[in-house]
Amino acid sequence: MFTPTRGWAIAGVVAAGALVLSGCSSSNSLSGSSSSGSSSKQTIVVGSANFSENTILADIYGQALAANGFAVSYKPNIGARAVYFPALTKGDVDVIPEYSGSILSFLDKTAVATAPADVNAALAKALPSTVVALTPATAADSDSLNVTAEFAKANNLTSIADLKNVSSVILAANPEFETRPDGIPALKSLYGLTNITFQAINDSGGPATLKALLDGTVQVADIYSTTPSILANKLVTLEDTKSQFASQQVVPVVYKKKTSAKLESVLNAVSAKLTTKDLLALNSDVSGDSKTEPATAAKNWLKKVGLVK
Repeated sequence: MFTPTRGWAIAGVVAAGALVLSGCSSSNSLSGSSSSGSSSKQTIVVGSANFSENTILADIYGQALAANGFAVSYKPNIGARAVYFPALTKGDVDVIPEYSGSILSFLDKTAVATAPADVNAALAKALPSTVVALTPATAADSDSLNVTAEFAKANNLTSIADLKNVSSVILAANPEFETRPDGIPALKSLYGLTNITFQAINDSGGPATLKALLDGTVQVADIYSTTPSILANKLVTLEDTKSQFASQQVVPVVYKKKTSAKLESVLNAVSAKLTTKDLLALNSDVSGDSKTEPATAAKNWLKKVGLVK
């Protein structure tokens, strides 16, 4: 569902003095209209890529800014990174929710960092001089290896490394996972796993992959970590203790001329609260049966975590 921004090489918390938001913006959609503040204020333009999760994130950060007195307007669903990132570097957009490993790979094709701290340090160096990355959230949208709760319990699995204790497993993923550096080769080199049989299913962890996992055709599936099916089916995401997959922490990237201590404090306060579990729930609300509007889901989350009264 969220594959437009991902590719195999892509898809620390600051809270001191974090602001408690006094209210929410009057806007309940990313329609491009101003959401808060008077016309005399400098407007912060919050943009998003053209997929649901990123739209939700844009509204979360935008509503937080609006509630703290910033004039905010939105440019949702701009397109792919090749379109929206140049707009950010020129100041046509002021804030974009990004994914650390993905934007690093976009900026530096030779980047090899995978651990969160290494990715963040490399990203700070790779960004052009007109933009800055703020403190990332713990929330991440990355490749993740998942098993059913029953299989995890039967085999005492909590991490990828634990798979070494299973005699043999079949792993489903997109075809390129068999040869890409952070796929099967990494399971062998990093984790020493030689008991993996690969099953190619070309739907990026979608319905066909999920069906194969649930009916036992495969025992492990590569599914993006914020995909609603993980929550809906109570799957167990195996911890990647050796950073096989590059960190994909959510991180606000800001046009430098629009930064200020207050803006950074507001956005960092949001990131300090945002977890992968939150993203799973938000995606489920918007894409599931309830079909909650992204802006409404964002507002509900801000209230839930105490950033909106």
